[in-house]
Amino acid sequence: MKKFSFVLPLYLVVGLGYASLAGAQQTSAGTASSASPSGKHLLSQEIQLTGEESWVDTSIDVHAGEHVVVTATGAMRYADQQTDSTPAGISRGFKDLLRILPFNGAGRGALLGRIGDKDIAQPFLIGEKCNVIAPVDGRLSIAINQIPSDTGTGNYKARIDIYAADAGSSYAVARQVASIRGINNDLFSKIPRRIGDKAGNPGDMVNFLIVGPEAAMQRVFTAAGWVKVDADVRDTILHGFIESVSKESYLTMPMSPLYLFGRTQDYGWAHAEPISVVASRNHLRIWKAPFQVNGQTLWVGAATHDIGFERDQRNNGLTHKIDPDIDLEKEYVEKTLTSTGLVSEVTHFLPVSPMQEAKTATGGSFHSNGQVLVLKLSDAANSAATGSSTSSNR
Repeated sequence: MKKFSFVLPLYLVVGLGYASLAGAQQTSAGTASSASPSGKHLLSQEIQLTGEESWVDTSIDVHAGEHVVVTATGAMRYADQQTDSTPAGISRGFKDLLRILPFNGAGRGALLGRIGDKDIAQPFLIGEKCNVIAPVDGRLSIAINQIPSDTGTGNYKARIDIYAADAGSSYAVARQVASIRGINNDLFSKIPRRIGDKAGNPGDMVNFLIVGPEAAMQRVFTAAGWVKVDADVRDTILHGFIESVSKESYLTMPMSPLYLFGRTQDYGWAHAEPISVVASRNHLRIWKAPFQVNGQTLWVGAATHDIGFERDQRNNGLTHKIDPDIDLEKEYVEKTLTSTGLVSEVTHFLPVSPMQEAKTATGGSFHSNGQVLVLKLSDAANSAATGSSTSSNR
């Protein structure tokens, strides 16, 4: 009985971890639309993919708000499968959860799409048919959901139709602006420059702000492929065991509680890199400010990039080492969030006496140009989040 009791929770948690990652990715590329596009038909193109190919450049540049309608046919066969895969993909079983695919929200062999920068754009499921609204301007690429060492035989044929944006579409490329009203030194006089640990030791630098409602803030992170991090440290041991068979579960390993405005973070978000997730992940903590900007909610955050491990100088324990150039992580946050089409304005503010070099609470050093990234969420983010049931995890 004891053995059975152990195996069952492991199976369930792996499944739940997979489902949460899949759910995040399924909403990451823009808005799926069930309605027929109302805009002008702009172009049609057919592309054939074989099982040996990875991402294929369609040579089609789409614009924010345009409908990308794809219909796919064909069959793919994998050596360990008894049946062919269609563009919808093969249903994933328990063993298949251990295979890390470009898009874990669908089975092996599924047809995928991607719009924009390959380093930050989130893939979306095309399957046998999709109607997706492009979140940003960018090049459209398509691929088969498989790892390079496990290709199938056969081919898919995809017909791609692009339609103009619907009237009143609110998706748009984020505008770089010189300033955002209410973001000034008076505001920064109320924001601590650094977060800290429970003992009050100063840690990471506050390096970004987000202006917008809570539901919209959650929407933009989820759309950009960030995963909400576990808040319950009691899950750490079990998740740590799962990590030994699936690196992706490392994403939801709890972050240590750190403090700003006298309390621990309201949210933690993590974004995985394709390889070596255990030693490397992009992560951030975010707090709701106890004051507003022009009547809007203000979120204050600190983002860093784990690149390995080092000794914690407070207790000689093992802790994550952050990339000392924290401006690179600030840029990563900007690129991933603006890639969603849910950010309207972007600026960089340099406070009086900017922080440019310091050490974290664990003894690691970092440096910065001192600027703080400021993102204002768009009406699209607000409307997409309206009516959703959301709550803080604090």
